[in-house]
Amino acid sequence: MPSALKRTPLFNAHIDAGAKMVDFGGWEMPVAYGSQIEEHHAVRQDAGMFDVSHMLNIDLKGADALAYLQRLLANDVAKLSVPGKAIYSCMLNPEGGVIDDLIVYFFAADNWRLVVNAGTADKDIAWMQRVASDEKFDVVLTARRDLAMIAVQGPNARQKVWATRPAWQVATESLTPFTGTFVDEGTLVARTGYTGEDGFEIVLPVLQAEALWNDLAKNGVRPCGLGARDTLRLEAGMNLYGQDMDEGVHPLESGLSWTVSLKNAERQFIGRQALESANTGRTLVGLKLLERGVMRSHMKIRTAQGDGEITSGTMSPTMGISIGMARVPNGAQPGDKVEVEMRGKWVPAEISKMPFVRNGKVVAA
Repeated sequence: MPSALKRTPLFNAHIDAGAKMVDFGGWEMPVAYGSQIEEHHAVRQDAGMFDVSHMLNIDLKGADALAYLQRLLANDVAKLSVPGKAIYSCMLNPEGGVIDDLIVYFFAADNWRLVVNAGTADKDIAWMQRVASDEKFDVVLTARRDLAMIAVQGPNARQKVWATRPAWQVATESLTPFTGTFVDEGTLVARTGYTGEDGFEIVLPVLQAEALWNDLAKNGVRPCGLGARDTLRLEAGMNLYGQDMDEGVHPLESGLSWTVSLKNAERQFIGRQALESANTGRTLVGLKLLERGVMRSHMKIRTAQGDGEITSGTMSPTMGISIGMARVPNGAQPGDKVEVEMRGKWVPAEISKMPFVRNGKVVAA
């Protein structure tokens, strides 16, 4: 008998709002509250909010916290020196495959926070604990399931958060992208997101989450589900773990070389040797379909350099065409004409720069 799906603290709010619920990595999550397209446009044009409480916040403390993260992550957390500043990184296995992609916040040399994906949270914790134990780092990892997380995204998102919680404005108005601050002892507000729009991700105690969600809705922030989140992140050229990368592919094959820091030769992070010796012949590119239809993951693609595969595909509500990402042989360039196999036919498409859309505007015309 299958185990029961996990629920976030906002489950009842989703039901009350008429959300269609689906199984997402073992969590019962809203896919849409009515029109997925309208939810998408609300984020591009105004403000929408997402329940991302299924993602796991992990507090990291201890004398060896910095050295531990230097070993654990492919990006260099030594870049972080201002409290509240964050960095995006991949956590790799010894073969260079991506165990997970995550955000890490710096508060002090012995005080950090990591935010990991829902579907990988259990294996992430197990891996982190194993590295700490095997390599004898003086650190303590604490999974914060007592916290909920709400992402408020869109050109009017910050203003609507301030209208909802006026006391937060002074502390958060000066935040730059990828920076967060505690507005009280238990609530972190960060200028981050997964949509290609401005906004905040708010991490707060579970018992306060539903009141904030309902208050934001009263101030015109539209509840949005996983469907809109996926079309928004794909328009923004952002990878989805389990589709665009996983433990079987390197970040160099996933458009994530910018998250790998090799500058410090003495920093031997896990997976570094595999990346330095890898003969990577593939890369991740953007795609635009040139005829009617919708690209989906696992469809085959033909390029002048050889065959590849679509990792993510959808219909772009902003652009009105199908867009996607594909892993293809090296050498493919924006503007190159390719073909995608759809229902036994080869349909013309074009390699595109990413992102496709950013800050409400099409940038990959």
